[in-house]
Order: sequence, then structure tokens, then C-alpha cells
Amino acid sequence: MDSMITAAARALAAGDPLGALNRVALRDDAPALALRGIAMAQLGDLVRAKALLRRASRAFGPKETLANARCVVAEAEIALVSRDLGWPEKALDAARTTLEAQGDRANATHARYLMARRLLLIGRIDEAERTLGELGPASFPPASRIVHELVVAGIAMRRLRMKAARAALARAERAAHHARIPALTAEVESARAVLDTPAGRLIASGKERLILLDEVEALLASKAFVVDACRYVARHESNVVSLARRPVLFALARALGEAWPGDVPRDTLVARAFRAKRADESHRARLRVEVGRLRTLLRTLADVSATKRGFALTPRRARKVVVLARPVEEKHAAVLAFLADGESWSSSALALALGTSPRTVQRALDSLAAARKVQFSGHGRARRWMTPPVPGFTTTLLLPAPLPID
Repeated sequence: MDSMITAAARALAAGDPLGALNRVALRDDAPALALRGIAMAQLGDLVRAKALLRRASRAFGPKETLANARCVVAEAEIALVSRDLGWPEKALDAARTTLEAQGDRANATHARYLMARRLLLIGRIDEAERTLGELGPASFPPASRIVHELVVAGIAMRRLRMKAARAALARAERAAHHARIPALTAEVESARAVLDTPAGRLIASGKERLILLDEVEALLASKAFVVDACRYVARHESNVVSLARRPVLFALARALGEAWPGDVPRDTLVARAFRAKRADESHRARLRVEVGRLRTLLRTLADVSATKRGFALTPRRARKVVVLARPVEEKHAAVLAFLADGESWSSSALALALGTSPRTVQRALDSLAAARKVQFSGHGRARRWMTPPVPGFTTTLLLPAPLPID
């Protein structure tokens, strides 16, 4: 490798893409094309970066397996940043195997981090943690340690283990200080800001207030009976009853939880659960049936008793009842939660991340676009959807990961 290629590679490793381009911008040999592609990716021109890396891969030829594997890893990172979650995992895994076999430990490790970050993004938290557990970051350079700690912090935040998340971010901050790479420093600061912005609303005794992730963790560890409107469950300590597939029952549970210790009139429950403007006898009969079903599901946690006006929720062992709600109520909040990271997403990537059909996601996007809450660029398969982050709120609770059950 000649001196200009070496100098450009060192500039990229130090987070100086312009310095790298100054050395290889006019060259069209395979190593220069690869470095130009990575530099363009760091500058944000992902389309140009992908094209340059593919040209580099063709220029290297099939015999240059190590160089091709490095190009695959770079393409995978571009796919992750551009939220192309359908990018083939097998290609990245094969590249990682090649890199490990040929002694390129740094890039092989980076490939594993990309796998973990993708798994974390689509809510496969256990798999992300297993992938991360195969790595020992102590001997890695500061840049790799930053990525490691950011993934550790992301897993901890989604599991509401805030002490572990803060410790990981503190380690990432120290590594960023040593690395002196502006992009990674900004990513650490962005992750830290999540801890200090409202993550939900606490509704209790008719009052509500915004709460942080630390307060959410404390709430779920308390002895309160919690109606969780983020995960659609009712829980008390380690006992959890899922109502995710029973929207009517959850609507009743939430209404009763918000009114505790008081009761809720029957007409109000009919309006909340059935969306009926006027309650007739058929609605009231159906209400009795649904309340009976809710009483059966919650029998180990609380009782639902009839009053003169309607119904009331009485916890069996908990001293209070609270409702944990999203910071912003929105029909398509899960879609907005992903778009709120400021990146551009395809509808297919959103469908993969949400675990639903592309058509369902497309309908949600069309509805949000009509309300001017999202915008798109491109056409056909190249169309990407985006929205500015919701100011002052974190969307961690909206992401598809199970809350802890201790």
C-alpha cells in the first residue's frame, strides 16, 4: 500500500474525511475508491458512498477476499445509517468470518458491532446482547470502545436499567475524549440527552406529569399497580397481565386506572371502550360482558367492582394505581418513534423494525403525511420517509422491546 493510501486511511480513522479526500480524490484505483466511499459516507453522501464502494469491490476482483470483505462491512454500515434494514445479514456474517480468518480483528469486530446495532434497532434485544457478549472491548482502540459502550447503553435503556446505561455512557464519554472524533462525540452527547428528556407521562389520581426514564424504572420497581399504556400491560411487581391483543379491555383498564380511587360512569366507559357517542342498552350489556372479562384477567392483581354510577378498580395488594402513558398520544406513535431519530427510513425498513406488514406501515405513513407530520423524498423503492425529532421527548418507550419482569 502506498504512502498516500496509508495517510488517507489514517485520516479516516481519526474522523477527518476531508483530509482523506485531499489525498485520494483524483485516484480511481481500488483502494482509493474504497477510501473515497468511506469518506463520502462520513460526510453524509450515502448514495455516492455506496456507488464508490461497489466500484471498489469490482476493481479489487474476486481474488482480493480481504479487501472485498472490508467493502462489504463498509456497505453494511451505510445500510444501517440509511436504515436499509433489509440488507443481507448473511453477507455481513460471511465478511466477518473472512476478516477473522485473515487476521483483520479490528474490522471483524466492527462487523459484529454493526450486527448488534441492527438487532438493537429492530428490537431483538437478547440477540444484540449475545452478539455484544462475544466481544471484549478492553484492548480495542477508543473509537471501537465508544461504539461498544453506546450499544451497551442502548440495551440498558430499553431494559430500563438506568444505572448501567449511565455507567456505559460515562465510559463512552471518556473514550470519546481520547478519540477526539467529532462525529462519535456528538453521538455520545445525543445518547446522553435521552436520559434527561421526558420519556412518559404518569397519570395518578386525576393528575399527570412528565417523567424521565429513571422515574419509569423506579415506578416499575415500586409496589404500585401500573396500567402501562406504552406496552399495553397491567402489572404489579413481578405479576404482568398482557392486554396488547385486547384493546377494549385495555381501554377499560386505563380509564379505571386514571380515575382511581374514584369510579368511572358507565357512559364514559362505553365512550372510551366502544367509541360510541350515546350509550344504549346493548352498549351497557356489552360493557357488563367486557368488564367481566377484564375482572377475570386481572383477578390476581385487582378487582373491578360495580358502583352506583359505573365501575371502580380496587388493587388487591398495591397501595395505589397509576397509568404510565406515552409522552405524546398519537395513533401512529410507533412509526413516529422510529422516524424521530432524524434518519430517513423506507417503508419496508419500518415494517421490519415494527414487525408488521409493509402495507400497514404505508397506510400509517400516508395518514401522517396527510397530517404533515412526516415528509418523504424520492419515488418508488427509493422513497424515504423522515421527520424532525419531536422536541423535548425521548421515544425509548415506543421502541419494540419487552420491559423487564423481575
